[in-house]
Amino acid sequence: MPVIEISLSRQVLSFIHDGERTEYVISSAKNGAGQLSGSGCTPLGKHYVRAKIGTGLPENTVFVGRRPTGEIYSPLMAQRFPERDWILSRILWLSGRELGYNRLGKVDSMQRYIYIHGTPESEPMGVPMSHGCIRMRNPDLLALFEKTPVGTEVLIHP
Repeated sequence: MPVIEISLSRQVLSFIHDGERTEYVISSAKNGAGQLSGSGCTPLGKHYVRAKIGTGLPENTVFVGRRPTGEIYSPLMAQRFPERDWILSRILWLSGRELGYNRLGKVDSMQRYIYIHGTPESEPMGVPMSHGCIRMRNPDLLALFEKTPVGTEVLIHP
């Protein structure tokens, strides 16, 4: 089974499988690391991929509430809706494994809707800018999504 490691200090997601490591540049939370619901922070610790959302949909599919809206993201759309936090292409929904740290209560990563998801090309990578999730370039996310089964371990560290 593969493993995903996310380094917030390096802004890198590593996909490790059969002794091989593939690295992708990411963007984590602008507010830094943190566990609390409503903090806008990226949670630390041991997680796993609870669900994969978006299989077979076109690249740049727009999601709201984990549902495709029927829209395909474009720069014109971004101009019309500048306030939207774009969740595009695919979603890997994370669930915490550590009771009281990132699972259950006010620290539950799944109830906080923490994802690995696609973002517009105009958004910077390698710089913390998200609202808590892990943002990736759409082509990178599509590649990762195909290789990542539900249940894959995800370790998020500072």
